[in-house]
Amino acid sequence: MVTTTTTLHPVAVSENSSSTSTKRVLLLKPRGFCAGVVRAIDIVRIALETFGAPIYVRKEIVHNSYVVNDLAKKGAIFVNELDEVPEGARVIYSAHGVSPAVRQRAKDRGLKVIDATCPLVTKVHVEAIKFAKQGYSLVLVGHRDHEEVEGTQGEAPDVTQVVSTVEEVDALVVPDPDKVAYLTQTTLSLDEAKYMIDALKKKFPNIVGPHAQDICYATENRQTAVKNVAHGADVVLVVGSRNSSNSNRLVEVSQNLGTNSYLIDKADDIRPEWLEGMNAIAVTAGASAPEVLVQEVVAYLQGKGYGSVDEVEVMPENVRFGLPPEIVQAIASAPQPAQ
Repeated sequence: MVTTTTTLHPVAVSENSSSTSTKRVLLLKPRGFCAGVVRAIDIVRIALETFGAPIYVRKEIVHNSYVVNDLAKKGAIFVNELDEVPEGARVIYSAHGVSPAVRQRAKDRGLKVIDATCPLVTKVHVEAIKFAKQGYSLVLVGHRDHEEVEGTQGEAPDVTQVVSTVEEVDALVVPDPDKVAYLTQTTLSLDEAKYMIDALKKKFPNIVGPHAQDICYATENRQTAVKNVAHGADVVLVVGSRNSSNSNRLVEVSQNLGTNSYLIDKADDIRPEWLEGMNAIAVTAGASAPEVLVQEVVAYLQGKGYGSVDEVEVMPENVRFGLPPEIVQAIASAPQPAQ
């Protein structure tokens, strides 16, 4: 249930825009950066400020082109694999996590590692290790080409199978059907995960799972916000990059409810025909999309006559994660500015 509605201060509306009497923006909250993304970006920024450029980052620190380009301008060098990092250099792991094989490769090359893996992804890695040690066959529900899934599967590759569809669940073969455990990617849609888990439970009645769901709080909260508002909107615009899993899931959630939804990197991606005859436009953002892009979308819509902007808070969100010890120690040992 929607708990609060706050009218924001509108920006100037274009003189060429149509009547603003009924055209409005529903700005969803929570939206945008989650605690894991804030932590990962802070780690790169602090590393650059403390150690100086270049700082190497394996893969995109988070899946957002604006964020990656901004950090690259500050001196971060993004690489696909550790072999691209000079021996002995400093490298940061992305928020999506890495496999033990990647960690070993970093050790072999003498790299100075700073781990920006989201703590909620680390939780899934720990679960994978636990189940594997207990002799379970592992089923990982997720998208097999996603970096998070690759990292989690790498914790126990010999006993882990990845499934993305119910058909793949039906085709699963395991040594002992009574000794099976499941985990999920943290950025799946809640409905998708439930559908898949139900299929697994039907195939393996004795299957076990994590004590708490693997889908992260931010993914769930942003999807819940969309579910609460989509019925009152004509269109849902999701700010996020194409390779952002949780952003794509927000689009799917809206579309599954019968409301047209589009994924956009920035305001310039909005097509005029999407807005034709539409009075209420809901705007949200994936967990790796910065607020500056959201505000540019709102300004664009107001320039098109959507003069009323209502921020709709579905639930409060106050999660914070601490920094890794490498960064904490670097901050502590940095010279203090002169008084």
